[in-house]
Amino acid sequence: MKYLFYISKFYSITIIKPLMEYLDTTQDEYAILVSRKVKKKITEKNIWSDKTIITTIREGIEFNPDFCLSPGNYVDFRLPGIKVEIFHGIGIEKPSHYEIRHFFDVYLTSGPVVTEKFEALRKKYGYFLVRETGWAKMDYIMKYPSENIRGKYEFPAYKKIILYAPTFSKKMQSADALTEIIPSIIKDDEIWLIKFHEFMDKSVIQNIKELNDTRIVLLGTHDITPYLYIADVMISDTSSVIYEFMALDKPVITFKTMARKDKGIDISSAGELRLTLDRILVNPEEHSEIRKKHMDEVNPYLDGNISSNIFKTLEKIKENNELPKKKKPLNIFRKLRILYHEKFRNGHLK
Repeated sequence: MKYLFYISKFYSITIIKPLMEYLDTTQDEYAILVSRKVKKKITEKNIWSDKTIITTIREGIEFNPDFCLSPGNYVDFRLPGIKVEIFHGIGIEKPSHYEIRHFFDVYLTSGPVVTEKFEALRKKYGYFLVRETGWAKMDYIMKYPSENIRGKYEFPAYKKIILYAPTFSKKMQSADALTEIIPSIIKDDEIWLIKFHEFMDKSVIQNIKELNDTRIVLLGTHDITPYLYIADVMISDTSSVIYEFMALDKPVITFKTMARKDKGIDISSAGELRLTLDRILVNPEEHSEIRKKHMDEVNPYLDGNISSNIFKTLEKIKENNELPKKKKPLNIFRKLRILYHEKFRNGHLK
């Protein structure tokens, strides 16, 4: 089989990394089609120097994949092969997670609660398949080399590490409220790590930088995974990174989260944050069973075998000719947007 990974965002690296590692153990071929923006970053950071990287649609067509896998909301319609949505996160609370944009032939879901909703959409539209495999990045997280990780990153063992990872969405974000109070509630035995989304309002980031507070570390990396292991507690809102942290059975505080309010301790005002944090640090096991219940519904596959499951599922679909006969809609407006993005917004080249 031949697989093409369609990458338009730099943070997708950790999503497809376990998939590439699995394919490296097989006889299958793969290539990575990246946007100009991603190409620039991987060149600067010397990532994937040993991989087949392409930047043009023409090269993608010439590669002629059996499958195009996208950890995003779209894939270029001009590419050959079966189009597969592998998702950029477990954003199950966000309506956009379930928006059908008419690019994909197969949706690979993370767990039962997601599968149920996509199955309803499959019955409505009739032209795509839904298969539950687990989310690929979970393999990367669960297999991450975490031994002595605080020592490797030079964080003192006696410090409590608080990870704040808000989403950027205006309707769901917590940064406007919480970044104002965080500097005033940090204790001397704590280090706060803040991982802003790449689309976060630049003024919010600048305000934190200007504090010049040595107790606050701004994480500039695309890969939050090591810090999931380093941190004792995560604070967030409705970001999908919450489930990445919960997979390690660690406690979460959410600020006005949009759904599944009991996945952590949800607060509705910034003034509650310090007391809630003190409560969690004293008893981090308080919500352990609830966390496990949510993971069973959202992404129960934590054994490191999601990548294997994904490719076995795709091979079966192709070998058994399981795709529906019904064609996708013309989708003209979204196709024109792809062409516009390609020409004017640092997308893929022709």
